[in-house]
Amino acid sequence: MATANPDPESGEINFIDPEFTAHPQPVYATVLEHHRVAKTIFLGHPVLSRYEDVIWALRHPEIFSSEVDMHIGLGTERPMIPQQIDPPAQVRYRKILDVRFSRKRVQEIEDDVRRHANELLDGFADAGECEFDEAFAIPLPCRAFLSLMGLPQEDLDLFLELKNGIIRPPVAPMDIEAAKAYRAKTGKRIYAYFENLIEERTAHPRDDMVTYFTQAELDGRKLSHNEILDIAFLFLLGGLDTVTATLGCCIAFLASNPDHRRRLAEDPAVVPAAVEELLRWETPVMLVPRIMKQDVTVGDVELKAGGMVNLLIGAADIDETEFEEARRVDFDRQRNRHVAFGAGPHRCLGSHLARMELRVALEEWHRRIPNYAIKSGEIPRVSPGIREVQYLPLIWEAKGGAR
Repeated sequence: MATANPDPESGEINFIDPEFTAHPQPVYATVLEHHRVAKTIFLGHPVLSRYEDVIWALRHPEIFSSEVDMHIGLGTERPMIPQQIDPPAQVRYRKILDVRFSRKRVQEIEDDVRRHANELLDGFADAGECEFDEAFAIPLPCRAFLSLMGLPQEDLDLFLELKNGIIRPPVAPMDIEAAKAYRAKTGKRIYAYFENLIEERTAHPRDDMVTYFTQAELDGRKLSHNEILDIAFLFLLGGLDTVTATLGCCIAFLASNPDHRRRLAEDPAVVPAAVEELLRWETPVMLVPRIMKQDVTVGDVELKAGGMVNLLIGAADIDETEFEEARRVDFDRQRNRHVAFGAGPHRCLGSHLARMELRVALEEWHRRIPNYAIKSGEIPRVSPGIREVQYLPLIWEAKGGAR
């Protein structure tokens, strides 16, 4: 007999349960209704899920700190910049990084992303089927990110191996020590790769992101070698994972909900709003960790300074106190202040890039392949943590896939 998720008495959530990973919304709904402060299974860390609690925590880093690097063991030797440091230092780093991810900068590469989307579609549109993650969700955003960073496209397989070694280490679920060991080994490989690249770009500058890091100034000085390493480490993880994960979740939903799928195919003008609604509904980055800097009481639970707490942003995004008819996917939603990109000073640096990539991907996919479904007899496979649909077999009636 399956164990209830969350546990009705303790409020413990099993985040590695495959059913939860594939369809977390029912668990979110139960947590929101019955457990203002839930817990993680095994470790027992407190979990905040309500929109008002999550948004408050995200906006108050002086209480809910992002300096969690040594607590969760991501293979880093220092905090990743700017994600794992707090204001005011974090704000200074964001000033030199935000300019590289502005709406204007993102618009400059949109044509390239659209061209690459069609090049990928050319390779399988006539076949009438594909495994979506490998065929489209991975290569499309990864190529854009590698071009932006100035990293060689031929090293993509290596970058994916390194990224997965940190985010999804190949060890037994909840074997925390084995995961830490694997991440530490992978982290050393990431540092070594960027050590060489930084040295090369310093000697031979190019028009790319890594060169920008070597030349950027913070408070009248150039970034140190370690600061560049710590920024690059973060960018490798974020740039190669979250858009892929989001795109897979979006297409998996649309393949299972033909009315929504048909609407996008018939009216591309709906796509931007659909992207926002699917970000809200799917929220691939389900939770983010924080370290308490002060004692705080939430409901009847006291959160102690020095302890870890998790913000369940996936649940916050279906909280009916914020979203009208929150348990329904509505592409016409007028008020959509979702927190899929976070909020406050640590709001996602690459949100403009992610939105553009998702919009272009959905526009071009539905223009070329409007009618598709999950292959009969197949079950998509979704990873825990950051919800990447790692296996999504799709079929459609091939009609030439014309551009």
